[in-house]
Amino acid sequence: MEWSDEAIVLGVRRHGETGVLLELLTRDHGRHFGFLPGGRSRKTLPLIQPGNSLAVTWRARLDQHLGTLSVEATRLRAPGFINAPHALYGFAALAASLRFLPERDPHPALYDAVIHLSEALPDAESVGPLFVEFELRLLAELGFGLDFDSCAATGTQENLVYVSPRTGRAVSAQAGAPYREKLLTLPGFLVYDGLANRVSPQALAEAFALTGYFLQRWIYEPQDRAPPPERARFVESLTREKDPA
Repeated sequence: MEWSDEAIVLGVRRHGETGVLLELLTRDHGRHFGFLPGGRSRKTLPLIQPGNSLAVTWRARLDQHLGTLSVEATRLRAPGFINAPHALYGFAALAASLRFLPERDPHPALYDAVIHLSEALPDAESVGPLFVEFELRLLAELGFGLDFDSCAATGTQENLVYVSPRTGRAVSAQAGAPYREKLLTLPGFLVYDGLANRVSPQALAEAFALTGYFLQRWIYEPQDRAPPPERARFVESLTREKDPA
């Protein structure tokens, strides 16, 4: 068995005396593990850090085997994360979320979103909405897509400001008014303005609270898992109000 693909590194673990076990998200072969001989060498280790992109070839006698990798670095993002602590938290949270995907199950559209998000991670001013988009896409890929197209109660597409915590569907201001204490806030930029490069810290916090609620309810709790602590640190670093100059 042999295949070649593009991949981004999610994790690296020691394996044997000089090798490493690489956890990858590949474009066409999903989340995949493989053994990289000599991966702990001074030459190779910097190239396979989380966030870096690789061209990989996987070989094994049988498909269900761990397999051996050969790799070539194509994009080194990890060094750019070092001077941006929020980016380190962000990629760690991203990688932890991707571990809910079944192994070897391809999600090419999600892979493309991960690459786009990873490129943007060092830019704290614009990465927030992209991360929210990633979490919404992840929920959809796992079978739990949210619906912000129209009001669940009336069908209107106007003045959508809430989300039902039960169904994940949008609710208009008028229909939701009697129940507003029980509804989640739907930030306007997710509905009307597209994924704007810059949104207010409050709107961004509301968006993360929204995706976080459904990740907790539909993903973390059923698997008896806690949210990755890096996500909270990432969100806090992006939504913290800046002191006036």
